Amino acid sequence: MISKSRRYNKPGVHQTIFFSIFLGLLFLVAVCFLVFSNWKISQRRAEFRVQIEAFKKGIQVLEEKNAQLRAGISQTGKESYWEEKIRQEGYKKPGEEQVVVLPPEKNKETKTETGKSFWQRFLEKIGF
Repeated sequence: MISKSRRYNKPGVHQTIFFSIFLGLLFLVAVCFLVFSNWKISQRRAEFRVQIEAFKKGIQVLEEKNAQLRAGISQTGKESYWEEKIRQEGYKKPGEEQVVVLPPEKNKETKTETGKSFWQRFLEKIGF
């Protein structure tokens, strides 16, 4: 009998190579997945930061408006404010007279010839 070389007939050699390649590809896929997930998360984080800045600006504007409204509310509690509002409506205190100042009337007379064109003036001089 001729002895066969055991080098080529080992049943585990092909399985070990296949298993090593399979594990390497699996590891590469897992790393790619994690890198892609990290990239997507960083994009969303950047979008959220932009939204947070916009919301902070909106809050600041609303706080300023709130302060103005509170100042207006405190001003309405004063007697002088209500007196001014009532006088704007046309009311007066007993014994006072109201005086109305009218703007001066505009001069409605304007020269009609200044609005005429050259040909209209020419035809008027000729007599048409």
